[in-house]
Amino acid sequence: MLQGWLDWHRQTLLTKCAGLTAEQLKLASADPSNLTLLGLVRHMTEVERSWFRVRAAGQADLGDVYCAPDNMDADFDDVAGADAEADLKAFAAELPLCDEAVADLPLEHGFISSRGKPMSLRWVYLHMIEEYARHNGHADLIRERIDGATGD
Repeated sequence: MLQGWLDWHRQTLLTKCAGLTAEQLKLASADPSNLTLLGLVRHMTEVERSWFRVRAAGQADLGDVYCAPDNMDADFDDVAGADAEADLKAFAAELPLCDEAVADLPLEHGFISSRGKPMSLRWVYLHMIEEYARHNGHADLIRERIDGATGD
């Protein structure tokens, strides 16, 4: 059930981006915000990798996709010059890698967070579903601003 809801939210984000040009994907929600659909895709690529592969599965040597020590918000901030097609492909490529990384782990699999707290894979799934739900709400509003499209 957790995987099913996660997959549904992943697809919902892609649906919000479907049929738009690169420039539309880079259109900010409203001043002064820099929140864009492409920024959300880039952010979720980072978040998926961080929670599933790096933290839960212990693949610590992966590094960030977009963010850097001098700009931890580069996933959102550096969208103007980004390659939207490449970023959508990176998101699509990251998802099966995340799924594979935790496929053989039980939901009770534990690890220590970067803040020293014990966590479980079950918590990661619930957090990711919540993260997507929140950002898909943002995506719905951004898409409505772009072309009036709303819904799942």
